[in-house]
Amino acid sequence: MGGMVASGGGRGHGKKGKKAIKRVGVVMDMTPMVDVAFLLLTFFMLSTTLAQPQVMEISLPPDSKANIEIGESNLLTIRVRGDEAMFWNRGTEPPTKIESKELGGVLEARLRENPKIATLIKIDREAKYQKLVDIIDELNLVLGRLGSSEKRFSIVTFDSTDMPLIGSM
Repeated sequence: MGGMVASGGGRGHGKKGKKAIKRVGVVMDMTPMVDVAFLLLTFFMLSTTLAQPQVMEISLPPDSKANIEIGESNLLTIRVRGDEAMFWNRGTEPPTKIESKELGGVLEARLRENPKIATLIKIDREAKYQKLVDIIDELNLVLGRLGSSEKRFSIVTFDSTDMPLIGSM
């Protein structure tokens, strides 16, 4: 706490009969303020959560040249053009255009028909990365609603056979 310290007497300045005024010095004790500062620092360090980076785990095959054989009836293909138009087909069926909001319903219907279906996401290099993340999120939501723990999907880029199937921009 603050305290007062009386300093020595003053000078008379040549006047007689007047009592010299004593100056009172003030000394500030800084200990409580330092305590409060450290308490606040500790409080904010312990109570503030730092922003955790959002990470998406992707498991890659051990060999990049490995070919995995999947039957045509067990393959659902989602194609995304550079203008972010989406198309889906199963096996060798012709692709059908869908909107982003319809994707969850299509995925859920196909997974209910065949729980062993694998999803192949073919995306154009010109499409936005956010579109790919949205598709994977939707796929994970549908798999979660269906109670499926097996998440089977692959991501590849367009090849020369995709553009004639879905048309150009």
